[in-house]
Amino acid sequence: MATDNNYSLGPVPMAARKGVLSLTMVMLGLTFFSASMWTGGTLGTSLSFNDFFLAVLLGNLLLGIYTSILGYIGASSGLSTHLLARFSFGAKGSWLPSLILGGTQVGWFGVGVAMFALPVQKATGIDTNILIAVAGLAMTATVYFGIAALMILSAIAVPAIALLGGYSVLEAIDSVGGIEQLQSLSPENPLNFSTALALVVGSFISAGTLTADFVRFGKSPRTAVIVTMVAFFIGNSLMFIFGAAGGAATGQADISEVMMMQGLLIPAVIVLGLNIWTTNDNALYASGLGFSNITGLPSKYLSVANGIIGTLCALWLYNNFVGWLTFLSAAIPPIGGIIIADFIKNRERYKDFANAEFQTVNWAAIAGVAIGIAAGHLLPGVVPLNAVLGGAISFLILDMLNANKQNTSARV
Repeated sequence: MATDNNYSLGPVPMAARKGVLSLTMVMLGLTFFSASMWTGGTLGTSLSFNDFFLAVLLGNLLLGIYTSILGYIGASSGLSTHLLARFSFGAKGSWLPSLILGGTQVGWFGVGVAMFALPVQKATGIDTNILIAVAGLAMTATVYFGIAALMILSAIAVPAIALLGGYSVLEAIDSVGGIEQLQSLSPENPLNFSTALALVVGSFISAGTLTADFVRFGKSPRTAVIVTMVAFFIGNSLMFIFGAAGGAATGQADISEVMMMQGLLIPAVIVLGLNIWTTNDNALYASGLGFSNITGLPSKYLSVANGIIGTLCALWLYNNFVGWLTFLSAAIPPIGGIIIADFIKNRERYKDFANAEFQTVNWAAIAGVAIGIAAGHLLPGVVPLNAVLGGAISFLILDMLNANKQNTSARV
């Protein structure tokens, strides 16, 4: 463990904890992502001006609360999402969330590499395969150095995206007559508000479930909560606003596409590259932690292997796997709900990971994931929230019934 600076299989010691600013940059690097801009562009053309801001702010507030709770648990215990899952799912039962979480992050990494390569190829004419190879290997190389590399990369990327992207959006808005002109626009096919809210919450709830992987490095649970809320409530909201403004003004939601239309090719490539690089490195980092929980190997080597696989499969993943990844992502919110429910119920157990005793498999948690997925798809309301609550509540009920059954059997 002494050489594992990712602390893949144990808690992060207080001596290795990081400051608020560094962690804030890492988490903003996670939430600054093109996919959120695309969703923002969809909402911007499907909602009135006021309804758009209400949906974005309320949705990201809910997302911020959910991820902040997970961040609190991560920082208070020092444990990754996958080690936290051992308490509720069991030692080997935690392999299921690790496989789902780790696998989807590798898939999204490959999609992200293609998301960078394809528009750059269109703008520059450079061969797509060369762009994929260079981008994928560069992103993979940085993740080898763990959280320290994520902090350096994010410290460069976050201000660059905010400043260059902000300038481009303001120019785009000004070109169509200013903010008053955008306020006067009415959607041709208005979106139901609950659907809009579900899109906002669902935009990052899968990656948000991995919040503990990053903010477990926080010096206190309070620090983790502040950092997480800033990233999801402010950072993710900013991406939605960029997407909506760009979409309304130019027809392009991704700020890098807007910049290319404005003739700002080099800044556009920089923004697009940094935007995807930070999120992709966070995804690779988290995937390594997941597979480390399953294999017992150091996560940095697994992250590199995952990056190579994602790079080699990037175009195939982009063309064939996005729908499947979206389906798998629907299984992730119940995992977060179950981790939160178990922490609230058995908080004292989380204070001493080294001496904790785990079940091999807790079938109540496995069933809770299935019920959470069903609740998300079948119950009315906001799909991701239904999945989180469905998983948490069913887990608590099934776990209590299982404990009562075991107590009855012991007395007999």
